[in-house]
Amino acid sequence: MEIKILDLIQSIRTPVGDMLMCFITKLGNAGIIWILLAVILLMIPKTRKSGIILAVALCVDLVLCNGILKNLFVRIRPCDVNTSIQLLIPRPHDYSFPSGHTAASFAAVAALYLAGEKKIWPPVLVMACLIAFSRMYLYVHYPTDILGGILVGFLSGYIGWKIVKLIIKKTQ
Repeated sequence: MEIKILDLIQSIRTPVGDMLMCFITKLGNAGIIWILLAVILLMIPKTRKSGIILAVALCVDLVLCNGILKNLFVRIRPCDVNTSIQLLIPRPHDYSFPSGHTAASFAAVAALYLAGEKKIWPPVLVMACLIAFSRMYLYVHYPTDILGGILVGFLSGYIGWKIVKLIIKKTQ
């Protein structure tokens, strides 16, 4: 059923959509957009705490998603199951579940929401959703990889927020 959903998405592909989805997915490569956002927030005194929460959340996500879960589930990517789809991006070499791009994106959403960044988290949520969709559009993740990434991301954001909160409490 998941391949059918991905194939349905393939039926709505367009040249403009292809370019846009490739660009959007590149923003999520190695969590670079979220790392840059954390650095920017860290440089501004008013948002420094939010930057720390985001950075910790991304570290938690890296360990959970790429360090543990991908190697635990060892799920083959859809592009390796249905090789008739021509990939628009280089084939990822790690496992499919959960989506790392999605997990990092939603870790950012959760971290910023919990940090109280009312103006920042809504556009980050939009970007996170676009990155998550791009992974299915580009045929490198199943829908359940995306759902798993969302859950891991929210959990990582919560854990990051909780860790920073505990550290601040202990140092006061």
